[in-house]
Amino acid sequence: MIKYFDDTTEKVLASLEETQKSFWNISRVTGEFLYTFIRSANCKNVVEVGTSNGYSGIWIGKALKETNGHLTTIEFWEKRFAIARENFKTCGVDEQITIKQGSACDVLKELSEDFKIDFAFVDANKKEYIDYFNLIHPHLNVGGFIACDNVLSHEEKTQSFIDAINNHPDYENVVLPLPAGLSLGRKIR
Repeated sequence: MIKYFDDTTEKVLASLEETQKSFWNISRVTGEFLYTFIRSANCKNVVEVGTSNGYSGIWIGKALKETNGHLTTIEFWEKRFAIARENFKTCGVDEQITIKQGSACDVLKELSEDFKIDFAFVDANKKEYIDYFNLIHPHLNVGGFIACDNVLSHEEKTQSFIDAINNHPDYENVVLPLPAGLSLGRKIR
């Protein structure tokens, strides 16, 4: 296993990896991919739908520290919100992150018209992926990306989203064979 961060962050990540199934976290390899991709694409404004205990947010936050960017992450459950906030602080990414609590659809609907997104990461209610996509689309910059986890592990629940993005004239999309399947769509116009 490659060590990416300081000992404190690596300990927090290892601890969260032990509870991966309980908190529905992404795999470490997916975290590594997000970290590398966001840095490589020099993303500045990232939105995450589904904070959980902050595992993916730590990877994203560390990448955004290097790009001088910011993460807005949304979590429905109050208990997870509190755990994530503490994990972000412990790992030194709390200044890069704004956590919003509530229904992801409601929070996304409240984004100001001029709120722009370079990269969106979706890992929440699988049946609502299509709704998240429709709400994120107007805010996603041309050349920006939307990544959705679990499109292979929850194929039936995410199929309406996959069909929509694959048939949308403004997007090109690929499904990466990461552990749960990661859809990576790029807005081309």
